[in-house]
Amino acid sequence: MMNQLPKSKAIERLQKVLDVIPKLKQMERNSPEFKTWQRNTKVAITKTFGNESENITDFNNISFSAFSSSDSVLQKAYVDGLESAESVLKSMIEEINEYWDDEDQTPTSSKIRENTQITTNEIFIVHGRDEGAKNIVARFLEKLDLKPVILAEMPAKGRTIIEKFEQHGQVGYAIILLTPDDAGSLQGDESDPKPRARQNVIFELGFFIGHLGRKHVCALTKGDVEIPSDYAGIEYIPFNDADGWKLKLIRELKSGGFDIDANRAFV
Repeated sequence: MMNQLPKSKAIERLQKVLDVIPKLKQMERNSPEFKTWQRNTKVAITKTFGNESENITDFNNISFSAFSSSDSVLQKAYVDGLESAESVLKSMIEEINEYWDDEDQTPTSSKIRENTQITTNEIFIVHGRDEGAKNIVARFLEKLDLKPVILAEMPAKGRTIIEKFEQHGQVGYAIILLTPDDAGSLQGDESDPKPRARQNVIFELGFFIGHLGRKHVCALTKGDVEIPSDYAGIEYIPFNDADGWKLKLIRELKSGGFDIDANRAFV
């Protein structure tokens, strides 16, 4: 797949060949200037949209000639072809203006993360009331020579919770502990509450999906805790007393860009 040109560059390229058309209409159909323009236009369209795009096909289908021996008929066909080319090129410019991203748009942080090499060993741990699960995961990360970041352990320095959250969220990965700390149900069905993670945990799960990208977020689930239905594409790993979760988490961390020696986890 070819790399897309900057929007302004693509428009400038097509506008350049478009601006030549009025001059060509005043010339004879076999002029050297027309031959040069025709080739330059094909190159401009191909370099902008690709060899197999509908745009280059549309241009190639334009006829600049006719089955006639009459010079006037041939000249008219030539001018009609130029007018068709003019219309097609204007349509291409409109397409770029309408559908191509503006150059001053800043990529989202998740896109930056998806395409950037991990340069930090910090892992944010989002947790609820289960202190035991939090501590087990934190000590496990330390064995892997990773640094767990736990918001409650960070000094407040007069900041609000969300301010602390934003500052310490500049990490390479987030592990979300979905532990059954709360219970909830649909309204009208209060007789059958389901075990759920705390609301702050679900909020922070969504934050890190947007902030880091799904590839850099993993959730550990404990017991029969309810799984959020709207977070497709996130890896959910059952957290229990066996070591299976550790191997799966190592796999996810490696997939997220971390260079980990798995042997360290079981020393």
